Amino acid sequence: MSSESRLYTFSPETKEKLRKFRLGTSRAKDPQAVIYQIDKHTLEIAQADNETYTNMQDLADELPDHSPRYVLLSYPLTLPSGRLSVPYVLIYHLPVTCNAELRMLYAGAKELMRNTAEVGRVIEIENAEDLEEIEAKLGGE
Repeated sequence: MSSESRLYTFSPETKEKLRKFRLGTSRAKDPQAVIYQIDKHTLEIAQADNETYTNMQDLADELPDHSPRYVLLSYPLTLPSGRLSVPYVLIYHLPVTCNAELRMLYAGAKELMRNTAEVGRVIEIENAEDLEEIEAKLGGE
């Protein structure tokens, strides 16, 4: 067992939500995103709110300016070949203005979050405006 999995925790409800989100978004016609955060006191990783965002602007508005977050994103897009692809990624929101303690807290749990959520790729962003280019980043895989 890795040290991350002993330090950080997921409740059984959170693990079930992660599984349902991953399975439920693979056929979605619109982008689907949920925000996760780490409780500094219990080190539990949980959904920040009960929202599922389908609009990138709404998602950008919800990301804090000075605190990291994990965003699970399922983003349907049509490839140049005409085929529909629905990449399932972890967006690691790490603002340059956040303090070192939070930076370390989230950096330490990134791989555990990636593995628990079963995402294929991690995309790091520094500010919410970077979400505007997310389609280009996903299409350029």
